[in-house]
Amino acid sequence: MNKKGFIYRAFDLYYDGFRHMTLGRTLWAVIIIKLIVIFLVLKVFFFPNFLKQKAEPGKEGAFVEQQLMKR
Repeated sequence: MNKKGFIYRAFDLYYDGFRHMTLGRTLWAVIIIKLIVIFLVLKVFFFPNFLKQKAEPGKEGAFVEQQLMKR
């Protein structure tokens, strides 16, 4: 890789920055944990599985087709 190229310099900047982080690692860990919790909560409470609740097992395709045709 050319050491004067933009991609190499950008990679080296981020690699060196993440390697020497101290407080940043803790902050990234907190951010990642918060994102996981938020997405799990959103999945459970705001995006229920309508196919499992309303469609008969094995006839999910027909249920989706009916719902699309109604609209």
